[in-house]
Amino acid sequence: MPDAVRSTRFRVALTAFVASLIALGVVSAWLVADAQNRLENGAAQVARAKAAAIVQVLNTGAKPADLSLLVRDSAYEVTDRTGKRLVTCPGLRHGSIAPADGFRRGDSVTVLRPGDVDLAMEESVGCQWFLGRNVETTETRVHVATDTSGDSKYHIYAAARVDESGQAALDAVRTTLLVGVPVIALLIGVIAWLAVRRALRPVEAIRAEVAEIGAHDLSRRVPAPGSADEIAKLAETMNTMLARLDTAVTRQSRFTSDASHELRTPLASLRTQLEVLLAHPDRLDWREACRNALLDITRLQDLVADLVLLGKLDNAVPARLTPVRLSEVVESCLSGRQGVRAEITGDPVVPGDRGRLERLLRNLVDNAQRHTRTGVTVSVSTVDGGCLLTVTDDGPGIPAADRERVFDRFVRLDDGRARDEGGAGLGLAIVAEIAQAHGGTVEVADHEGGARLIVRLPSAETRS
Repeated sequence: MPDAVRSTRFRVALTAFVASLIALGVVSAWLVADAQNRLENGAAQVARAKAAAIVQVLNTGAKPADLSLLVRDSAYEVTDRTGKRLVTCPGLRHGSIAPADGFRRGDSVTVLRPGDVDLAMEESVGCQWFLGRNVETTETRVHVATDTSGDSKYHIYAAARVDESGQAALDAVRTTLLVGVPVIALLIGVIAWLAVRRALRPVEAIRAEVAEIGAHDLSRRVPAPGSADEIAKLAETMNTMLARLDTAVTRQSRFTSDASHELRTPLASLRTQLEVLLAHPDRLDWREACRNALLDITRLQDLVADLVLLGKLDNAVPARLTPVRLSEVVESCLSGRQGVRAEITGDPVVPGDRGRLERLLRNLVDNAQRHTRTGVTVSVSTVDGGCLLTVTDDGPGIPAADRERVFDRFVRLDDGRARDEGGAGLGLAIVAEIAQAHGGTVEVADHEGGARLIVRLPSAETRS
């Protein structure tokens, strides 16, 4: 039960019930109050009309005692200027139609209590039923209009009560609303509960599917409803996230597998050399064995350094970039290298990390020198508000089918698979990660007689 109370369905249904109860209650109260006010105003208008008719009769010279013969279907009381009652209809045993605070022009309300009116009295002739058949036995609330005769000798108090049939109809409506408004509000709450339950059914399906998806089964997707509402967008977002997770986990698994394989090879070679050296110390040149072991350790050290750098690039937060002159990066990287020519046009400046940019260019040049026949060309220029860093060699080139795959991790093309000559297949992957971290891209361009790799980086002027 507590879970059901805390559920979204219950909260929405409760909110709909309370809101509709308040809204319908306020509107119903206003309608009833307005209708009651109209009935009261109608009674006051009747009282004013009766008072005006009596004044007109008295102004013709008639005496108050003659009103029982001249005025019919009216409840009234006439007094002199001192307040002494002269005539009344219907007959009163107690109380008075006149207000308790005395004569005052305008409208007022008087309450006749049970026993005040006696319809059997002679004065009641002509107005027995004007104030209702139960006026003798029930408390009767009447509207009183006050006026005075033309000679100011008489004060006239004419009374009228709210229309009985209208009041009965309004009372019936009031009773109906008192019962109907909560029932309607409850019905609205139930409808809201059912509607929310139906609307959240796809969410429950999504939740159940996500709960069953494990780290080794990220190929599954949550069911997407056919609607174009927010829940469909949620399902689409969840599936997109699962696809990204699947890609990341698959890539991480492949990376781990490739890394372990690449690490196992130099470790196995190193162990074999040491075991042979220990088993046959008199048959091997220990200096040559140590030299080969050192080469394996160097290769292992380079591989671990590349793996650490890739790990940092994968998990690095956006760094604070500073303006870096590409001409200085080229000059630093090409210092001491043979067979590499630089072509610098202008003075391109990019926002970035100088150390990472130098590593990017160093990997590109190392890769080009590994495959070139005669030499490597490094050019720097500015094109369309961006900076281009191009490395060109005249080696065998990169086949069109491998131009995207070559930037994946642990990828070595057929002519570069020899570990003694090539690397571990991480150089160009590091280039791609560094370029992406700087808001740029790297691609293999068409080039006759070799390979041309182009790095596009945003200019510091464009970024600012």
